[in-house]
Amino acid sequence: MDASRPAPALYWRQQLETALLAPIRSMRWSYLPLLMVYFAYGAMGLIGVAQSFWIKNSLTWTAAELASLAIWFSLPWTIKMVFGELVDTVPLLGSQRRAYVFIGAGLIALAFVLLAGAAGGWITALSADKLFVIASLLSVTGSVIQDVVADAMSTEVVPRENADGTARPKQEIDHDLGMVQVLGRLALSFGIFSVAGLAGWLAQHLSYDKVFLIGLVVPVISVTGALLVRLETSEQRPIDWRILGGGIAFGATVMALSLSGMAYAQEVIFAISMAVVIWMLTRVTQQIDHATRMRIAFAAIVIFAFRAVPGVGDGYTWFAIDVLGFDEAFFGVLGQIGAGVAIVAAWMLSEAVTRRPVAQVLLWLTLLGAVLSLPTLMLVFQLYTTTQELFGIGARSIAIFDTATTTPLIQLSMIPLLTLIAVYAPSGHRATWFALMASLMNLALIAGGLLTKYLNILFPVNRGDYQNLPTLVVVAIVISLILPLTAIAIFGRRVR
Repeated sequence: MDASRPAPALYWRQQLETALLAPIRSMRWSYLPLLMVYFAYGAMGLIGVAQSFWIKNSLTWTAAELASLAIWFSLPWTIKMVFGELVDTVPLLGSQRRAYVFIGAGLIALAFVLLAGAAGGWITALSADKLFVIASLLSVTGSVIQDVVADAMSTEVVPRENADGTARPKQEIDHDLGMVQVLGRLALSFGIFSVAGLAGWLAQHLSYDKVFLIGLVVPVISVTGALLVRLETSEQRPIDWRILGGGIAFGATVMALSLSGMAYAQEVIFAISMAVVIWMLTRVTQQIDHATRMRIAFAAIVIFAFRAVPGVGDGYTWFAIDVLGFDEAFFGVLGQIGAGVAIVAAWMLSEAVTRRPVAQVLLWLTLLGAVLSLPTLMLVFQLYTTTQELFGIGARSIAIFDTATTTPLIQLSMIPLLTLIAVYAPSGHRATWFALMASLMNLALIAGGLLTKYLNILFPVNRGDYQNLPTLVVVAIVISLILPLTAIAIFGRRVR
């Protein structure tokens, strides 16, 4: 036996200690503002259960229509470069960080008030369906603005020099940038965890409008972070009107198409969005060498394919309520368990994920996702009746296992993407760069949303009619496996 190598027990103890202590050792006081913004974003789930039940019970949208609306709601993320350029170049009352956090929080607060008015019936100028759409767009826009600020800060808080003024090794800087992204994911997960169980309890015991008003505590969290800690940056540069002007023109085009009612408007917007974002990314990365640009491009393709997979849609939630008998409190329990496991997974695997190639991480997450989809299949095919008779394992137990195993994969998949973006963020363009890359990745979600819409049209699922749900779930799982594996097989070896 090699005497230089530690004993197996000692080795695994060292690995466990490293995993446990890595996020703690990486934490700095200067990280607090962006972590509070991420925490607040996760805590928006405080109204999530109430909103799901309110949509099912009080609104008239079908599952396919809700899938289509979700695409429209994601559009503010695709014009994130406009907000990024503003944050990089246009101070508001002398502020390039704090003022934008305030604006985002104000939009989110207004959205929650509109939802409360719609649910409580004390805003009657518009129908509840229309108020839901307006509130959703306001909430998303506010979240985008705050996310832009946090993204910019996540690249600024890591020092590039030692205390004596000497340059830090690039490997150390890159690792710290990756750990900041891990801390951001942990803060978001802690936000989700802190409100998940409470969200179910509130939805079950209070009226929905009261729950929406209680949600106003969420924007207060991000505002408090902005007030307590210095958020400003010393980096200044002139406005790049090709980015800002192009983004505004792009946003106006998207708005016009969305209001036009033309056929395939969402598909046209998706194609235009892809072209605009890729052109802007090409411009912003002109200073980066060709080899690095190609590495980023191949990694972006792999991550895009991983994120462009379809979901099932709201029909599954309705099935869980009507057929499985899940109430508000149990949805809160599921959220609490999923968020808790996600925190543990992100915490324990942060060191490993940040040091592994992007393609390798996403390959394992894709395969795990396919295997861990089995509990969902057991539920929609109603095999829980058999497991209940044979093993005493019913629908709720299966749902808990399903949530506990699949939720962490979503958070872990974000870490390699955010690390890659943070490492290559160019000075003076950090918010714009993050916004453009985030826009590209959110276009992947739009692609997944379009697939979800198509699947819900092909296999319609309506309230009380769940005959097509099993087929819908199977097709969605198959596509979610094939799409990323194909991209990894073609481009994975080119990503280092």
